[in-house]
Amino acid sequence: MREYLLTLCVTVAVTYLLTGPVRKFAIAAGAMPEIRARDVHREPTPRLGGIAMFGGLCAGLLVADNLRNLNGVFELSNEPRALLSGAALIWLVGVLDDKFELDALIKLGAQMISAGVMVMQGLTILWIPVPGIGTVPLTQWQGNLLTVALVVITINAVNFVDGLDGLAAGMVCIAATALFLYAYRLWFGYGIEQAAPATLFAAILMGMCLGFLPHNMHPARIFMGDSGSMLIGLVLAASAISLSGQVDPDALALFAGGERNATHAMFPVFIPLILPLTIIAIPMADLVLAIVRRTWKGQSPFAADRGHLHHRLLELGHSHSRAVLIMYFWSGLIAFGTVAYSVNSASMWIVLAIAALSAVGLILLLLPRFTPRAPRWAEGLVPPRYRHTTRAAEAAAEAAARDASGTELEPARPIAVGVSGVNGATAIGPRSRFPDRRKAESTR
Repeated sequence: MREYLLTLCVTVAVTYLLTGPVRKFAIAAGAMPEIRARDVHREPTPRLGGIAMFGGLCAGLLVADNLRNLNGVFELSNEPRALLSGAALIWLVGVLDDKFELDALIKLGAQMISAGVMVMQGLTILWIPVPGIGTVPLTQWQGNLLTVALVVITINAVNFVDGLDGLAAGMVCIAATALFLYAYRLWFGYGIEQAAPATLFAAILMGMCLGFLPHNMHPARIFMGDSGSMLIGLVLAASAISLSGQVDPDALALFAGGERNATHAMFPVFIPLILPLTIIAIPMADLVLAIVRRTWKGQSPFAADRGHLHHRLLELGHSHSRAVLIMYFWSGLIAFGTVAYSVNSASMWIVLAIAALSAVGLILLLLPRFTPRAPRWAEGLVPPRYRHTTRAAEAAAEAAARDASGTELEPARPIAVGVSGVNGATAIGPRSRFPDRRKAESTR
């Protein structure tokens, strides 16, 4: 675990430190597009944040290659080189798109080529475990086509959800964390060496997102752009494919007495393997809804609009930050709930906890319908919108009450120094000369 933590910390540090210079470079290069009708930010913001994230990816792989316990991943598997090759290609296309706005079909072709590059180097799905049947081996063409499809779908799902400050990076970080926990359990819990590359990829992906998030939280100082969203989408897809396509079900069969029985009895364990996209269920749902919505209107599936899930949350009345946190909540619930259920599907407490958290999520969605108020003793700990009366409202009410009583207020003078208390001490300063306005008028 220490080696993974070191790799994670190095990736976070490199990504974080590179983002500042990359922002200045993006401004100098003119990678600051004008605000579009579908955008929610109000000021032009530089893109090209994916440059810093790609630097973090390279740093993480370099550090892991020089660690004794992680070096075996590079010696026994070609998957790290396959990931780096595909990531470099999709990142380069993303950088060009952030600067020159490439056509959607060109980007789609680049995504398929990047996936093909990884497939050619061995990062592909070899088999699928099916409950009640056992392991179903895939032919070379079946595995290659399925791998390319999963990569393209995941990349576009992450790209579609990248609409609010910190949303895509945070959701991918949550998915990568859940994937890391599951892969680490297979690697060190069951001793399945095929899960080692996926564990490393997930740790590096966490570092890329965590290092970029401080610069991307609302209000964002830089956007990741397509160079970042397509990059982290590809790394997430590669992690899931490495885990689902390379882990031998026979190794898990040892714990359940036979391959068929193991596949049937441990089906919840295979949920993240068979359906790796469940860890990004929210972006996938957004992708499907966007394609259906645009096709129904006679538009291209790649045509941009303001109908995404995060746009709907803003229309309901949620603030920018709260909409992002709600998306985080549902992503974490689905991802970690799936992993927890795969660990112990017989536990009723896990099911009850997921149901209770789902109810909490529904309440959060309905927050704009009612405005909760914190107790008066806790008003200093919550945002102003949750207080009974804000200071500005109190000042306005006090001014209105004084105007209604006919008392004219004098403007405050900066040189006045007030000293007052329960003993009746008067103020010291220019106003203390005439504490009573009527007495002041009689002396004129």
